Amino acid sequence: MNWQQLCQDPTFQDLPYKIELNEQGQIIMSPTGLIHGKYQFKIGSFILKLMRETGEVITECAIQTTKGTKVADVAWFSSQRWEQVKDKYDSPIAPEICIEILSPSNTVAEMRTKRLLYLAAGAQEVWFCNEEGHLSFYDTQGKLPTSRLIPDFPKKID
Repeated sequence: MNWQQLCQDPTFQDLPYKIELNEQGQIIMSPTGLIHGKYQFKIGSFILKLMRETGEVITECAIQTTKGTKVADVAWFSSQRWEQVKDKYDSPIAPEICIEILSPSNTVAEMRTKRLLYLAAGAQEVWFCNEEGHLSFYDTQGKLPTSRLIPDFPKKID
C-alpha cells in the first residue's frame, strides 16, 4: 500500500490515530491524547508568529522517507519548497522544520530514527516536544541549544 491509496481508502478516514507506513507499506497506527493536539496548535501558532520567512505550517505532514511515509505532527515549509510539494499526497522532500510531539508509546530509538529520516529527506531541523511541553532542537550536526531557523522559539510551551 502507498500513501495515496491509504488516503483515498474510506476505511481509514476519521480514525482517532496517527497513521504512518513502514518501508514494507504496512500501516502503523498510534493513538494520541488531547494534549497532543494542544501542542500541535500552539507550536504551529508560534511558528507563524516568529518565523521571519514566508511559508506554510502543516499539521500531520506526510513525508516520504527511505523507511516509508512518516508523519510529522507539525511542519514548516518555505514558500519555495511548498510550491514544489503542495499537490502531493506525501511530500517527496521534507519540510525545512519537522516537529514530533512525543507520546508515552514513543521510544528513544523510534524518535532517533525519525530524526535521521527527516534530515535525510531534506529537513534542516527536527524538533521534539515532550509531554511537559519542553522542546529540543536538532540539525544534521546533532542537538542545538535553540532553533537556528527560529532562534526566538520558546524552549517550553504551556
